[in-house]
Amino acid sequence: MKKYLQHKFALTEQGAEGLIRASIACFFGYLLNMIPAMILMLFLQGLLFTGLRGSAFYLLLSVLVLLLMAFQLGLEYDSLFNETYRESANLRIEIAKRLTKLPLSYFSKHDLSDLSQTIMSDVTAIEHAMSHAMARTIGFFLFFPLVSVLLLAGNFRLGLAVIIPVLADLLLIRLSRGIQVSGARKYYEQLRENSEKFQETIEMQQELRSLGLSLEKRAELYRTMEESERLHIRTELMQAVPVTLSGLLMQLALPAVILTGTALYLSGEISILYLIGYILAAMKIKEGMDGLSMFSAELFYLNARVQRIDAIRQTKLQGGEEHELKSCTIDLEKVAFSYNDETPVLRSVSFSARQGEVTALVGRSGCGKTSILRVVSRLYDYEKGSIRIDGRDIREISTDSLFRKVSIVFQDVTLFNSSILENIRIGRKDASDEEVMEAARLANCTDFIERLPDGIHSIIGENGASLSGGERQRISIARAFLKNAPILILDEIAASLDVENEEKIQESLNSLIRGRTVLIISHRLKSVENVDKIVVIEEGRTEAEGSHEELLKSSRSYQKLVENAALAESFRY
Repeated sequence: MKKYLQHKFALTEQGAEGLIRASIACFFGYLLNMIPAMILMLFLQGLLFTGLRGSAFYLLLSVLVLLLMAFQLGLEYDSLFNETYRESANLRIEIAKRLTKLPLSYFSKHDLSDLSQTIMSDVTAIEHAMSHAMARTIGFFLFFPLVSVLLLAGNFRLGLAVIIPVLADLLLIRLSRGIQVSGARKYYEQLRENSEKFQETIEMQQELRSLGLSLEKRAELYRTMEESERLHIRTELMQAVPVTLSGLLMQLALPAVILTGTALYLSGEISILYLIGYILAAMKIKEGMDGLSMFSAELFYLNARVQRIDAIRQTKLQGGEEHELKSCTIDLEKVAFSYNDETPVLRSVSFSARQGEVTALVGRSGCGKTSILRVVSRLYDYEKGSIRIDGRDIREISTDSLFRKVSIVFQDVTLFNSSILENIRIGRKDASDEEVMEAARLANCTDFIERLPDGIHSIIGENGASLSGGERQRISIARAFLKNAPILILDEIAASLDVENEEKIQESLNSLIRGRTVLIISHRLKSVENVDKIVVIEEGRTEAEGSHEELLKSSRSYQKLVENAALAESFRY
């Protein structure tokens, strides 16, 4: 039961356990709601047949029932809402933790706005359904079979008069499920698309304004919102029609019981008490079914959200065992990789990056250089060939073990809306302020930090909005200095630096790379002429490798790269 609920409603294990407790509380709530009708029956029996007992008896019995119902309602409320709020927190934490373990390939195929909506909006929908619909629906399905058996045992024909409309109503709900789920999913996907378009518009305000496309983009967003409203109305109608028909169908239950019961009473088969009892039972069951119709609509609406959370849970994690790397030489042999499982980016890459040496990857744009760095650092898993560090395939090493030994500086820098100090400290969370400031000095950050009003404690805005591209890049480099890992990966780190700053960074790197395995990509070939080894990548393959002088003699691709670099450096506007 617990596993079923976890899968059905995308709950955690604790949430499923809490839902079971809440459902049992709701089941007893349905049962207790029958007690006032039973007291009324007892009163009528005394009034019509056996004689009334003292008023104190009925008063005491009513007070006891009220106290019992109050206790049960309190228990039901606590179990519903306490478990709901606890599960809301647990589910968000579980999703967040799961996202931290997913391979980077997952994020390249999913928009960040979509993931944030899953954590916030989807969990909110599950939270509401758990507190209002799930437990009461399960409680009713536990309550109805028990009451049905009792009704059929009391009088088979009267029992059928109560049960048949309910079964017909349940069949209607079941048959309408596909329509309701389909409509809710389309609306859900439209909301996701809206979120992505709004985020894209916000992020691209500078480009839109500079190109004079603000009004055009605004009109497109209005059209998207209008389509959302039309789809929303259709979805609500798809849900409203079954709920309305369900309500009309349940209106037949009471007349059916009255007509059947009257016929049986007139024929002398039942007493008036039986007729009144079954009418009261039909009324109580109708109340439960009216709620169930609305609950089912909410649960059907939940379907797309549950599937999205399940998709995150089912995404395969990167495996591997904990392993302390001793040697950090990296060996690649015939490595192949693609981002979308169709177009190969790397076809056959083979080379060794030895510990204590600097290995540079060069090649035309799009040849696969950055992809090599990504598979070496295991941000993505390669598909064919092998990559070995310390003699072990990196797919056999846990990502935590590997990431502890790797510092990465990519061309695209991501910063947080925090201080420079805390942005650099991400490189090593337990670093002291003095260590952070020393890393900033080595990365040539001191000059622009001193110009800021609060120095290294200055808040730099969303993704470092208050800094230049070169300043943002140097903070990223400072993180690598602070982490001080034995494997250093640098991807176009000088892309946003002027020549003067690049020279200063090179001076700092000379002290950092000693004894480390360094993989570097640079579009400025002058900056890598003196490295230990240059690997030429051509269309996802290793075309040649060697020193600068060796490649000038043996590799036509490298010669062409050098010629193009010279032309670019000599170009003047």
